[in-house]
Amino acid sequence: MGNDAFDGGFSGQGNYIVDFWAEWCPPCKMLAPILEDVAKEFTGKVTITKINVDENPATASEFGISAIPTLLFFSDGKLVERIPGAVPKQTLKDAINKAFAVA
Repeated sequence: MGNDAFDGGFSGQGNYIVDFWAEWCPPCKMLAPILEDVAKEFTGKVTITKINVDENPATASEFGISAIPTLLFFSDGKLVERIPGAVPKQTLKDAINKAFAVA
């Protein structure tokens, strides 16, 4: 997903997590397999997508991304949670359950 998909804010229906990351970021690389596992576990309940901040600086700026990785949680187009930094799998799962009530 790039700037075009995000112009004017995120308006997708359903539950989404957007991972703001960069190729050169070690914590981003640590978070990637956790996100893959969580995406499988929450299939049909939460969609996880990624925005490369180097390729999409305007989008990162629009959402005030000052550190990566940063995860933004959207429910029906509304920002409901923000998690900066790499977090353990259980912390991420707890945040998903709290933000989206999908447990």
